[in-house]
Amino acid sequence: MNMKRLLFRNIKQNIQHYYLYVFALMFASALYFSFVTLQYDPALDAIKGGVKGAAAVRAGSMLLIVIVGVFLLYANALFIQRRGTEIALLQLIGLTKRTIFFMLAAENFLLYYGTLIIGILMGFAASKLLMMILFKIIDIHLTASLSFSVQALGQTLIVFSVIYTFMMGMNRLFLQKQTILSLFRSISATEAKHISAWNMVVGLAGIILIGSGYGISTKLFSSDWKSVQGLFMAMAFILGAVIIGTYLFFKGTISFLFHLWRKRKGGYLSINDVLSLSSLMFRMKSNALLLTIITTVSAVAIGLISLSYISYYSAEQSAQNNVAADFAFTDKKDAARFTAALRSHDIHYRETVIDVMEVPTDISMILDVADQSRLQFHPSATPLSVISDTSTGRIDVKPGEALLTGYQDFLRQFLPFKETGTIRLEENGRMIPLHYVGMKKDYYINYHFTYGMPTVVIDQTMFARLQKGIDPQKKKVHIGVHLTDETSIDRADQLFQRMEFASIADSRLAMSRHQKQTFGLIMFVVTFLGLAFLVTSGCILYFKQMGAGEEERPNYTILRKLGFTESDLLGGIRRKQLFYFGVPLLLGLSHSYFAVRSGWFFFGTELWTPMLTVMAIYTVCYSLFGVLSVRYHKKLIREAL
Repeated sequence: MNMKRLLFRNIKQNIQHYYLYVFALMFASALYFSFVTLQYDPALDAIKGGVKGAAAVRAGSMLLIVIVGVFLLYANALFIQRRGTEIALLQLIGLTKRTIFFMLAAENFLLYYGTLIIGILMGFAASKLLMMILFKIIDIHLTASLSFSVQALGQTLIVFSVIYTFMMGMNRLFLQKQTILSLFRSISATEAKHISAWNMVVGLAGIILIGSGYGISTKLFSSDWKSVQGLFMAMAFILGAVIIGTYLFFKGTISFLFHLWRKRKGGYLSINDVLSLSSLMFRMKSNALLLTIITTVSAVAIGLISLSYISYYSAEQSAQNNVAADFAFTDKKDAARFTAALRSHDIHYRETVIDVMEVPTDISMILDVADQSRLQFHPSATPLSVISDTSTGRIDVKPGEALLTGYQDFLRQFLPFKETGTIRLEENGRMIPLHYVGMKKDYYINYHFTYGMPTVVIDQTMFARLQKGIDPQKKKVHIGVHLTDETSIDRADQLFQRMEFASIADSRLAMSRHQKQTFGLIMFVVTFLGLAFLVTSGCILYFKQMGAGEEERPNYTILRKLGFTESDLLGGIRRKQLFYFGVPLLLGLSHSYFAVRSGWFFFGTELWTPMLTVMAIYTVCYSLFGVLSVRYHKKLIREAL
């Protein structure tokens, strides 16, 4: 048999084991080529948000290189190790390590670059679809065109060729270090069957570390931390505790719990227990690091996608909170010019005018912060915006009382207020005490007046008293223009954008679109990176279970000869796959939940709907790899006889 025939025979023989690897490589190369094509597409210049389109896609493509590179190197290491017996037999029949290396390199070259070319063609076809998806997300009305980028092709070939070179370097080192005897043993790994008290200590430590990380994360942005340095130390502790705790959980807790379960059953195990519980007990230590990495990667992917979706999902609500009308002005002449333009185009509206004063306010007695001396401002003389209750049209504040409204969620985490107390406003150099009656969420004036701090609402009589003695420069006005027919909002916004104003003027629609463009672009990039995380981590677990199934094939043969049916064996297989794929997923979901919950308020106004949506989609996609693994083991069981 010549080398050429042997080469193609090996490819044909092993292609059934490589199909998911081929899919992952095809998906990764298609996604990378599409990203790089978008990077060189001039249509991204239409995005004029806070994040440049090409820069965001470029950053995403660089992270994608790291994800794909690590996955391909790891998958290559698994496959070369699984073929240890084959390589040893080739050496026994007289082939040198050099010859075997070039044979493997040629085999990988054909498989790798054949898949890469198909992936590039798929990426080229998908690039227009990705551009259409991006334009839809960021609400830009442009036509996506299908164009082939020579620059993107060259960059893709260079990147994947570098990865291929590293893969061949790993194979070369593997062949040089291994002897024939060690190659025969390369897929045989055993663990100690003894479960000691140390496992209980390690497992308990893992649970304690994870729990402490979760506990601190719930108070991460509260007023408990007295310095920025303390905050960063808390973040570092959470990260380290959760990751190390996850590793110890897989290394000690699982084995010990399964040991207790087996002891409780007195050693009498069903066939399902043998195929699931026993296998898990004595392979857990060797798989602890891999499962920790998969869990961490899943948590990072779910967390980042959730936060980006929270930002995008909350864009409209954030715009409503920041701009208290469809159009808001701080100059009466600007407002008059704009309303005249609306009338000339037959656009109906109503106008609200709210007088605003900036008054030094003592909030020290209602601020729910234990140590106020470390704050970066003076709570006893904080300048707050003050309006009258009659200007709101909804609130009725009694004389001698004060109500706060329009407080941003992220500031509420750092500076919580009590439910009642005393607030004092400055009038002609003396402080007037008022009874604080609570906080409302409604926003009546623009963020230019408040910068996230609450607005003080008092009765009209008290407001008029303060107006008489206050510095004229502290007097301001908020003019809100509300359209009576929301279908005219686009025409009105076009008029607004064409006009120039002497003072600050805001459009709620323009702000919403700006935030959707910025956060939509980030969500687009992060989502596809998360998809790459999902595919690579799922494939790695699948490959690992594929190898474990091949090792257990003789056991399946024995059990089938003893009379156990295919359905008998599949019950234990399903339980084992449910654990291997389910536990990292559940821990990843838990980690991401506490991570997102600790700081979601920096990104938007809504937590549950975006986060649960992302978690549900990720769970469904991730579960597909578990289903594929069960199908692969089902095939092994059928071939066992």
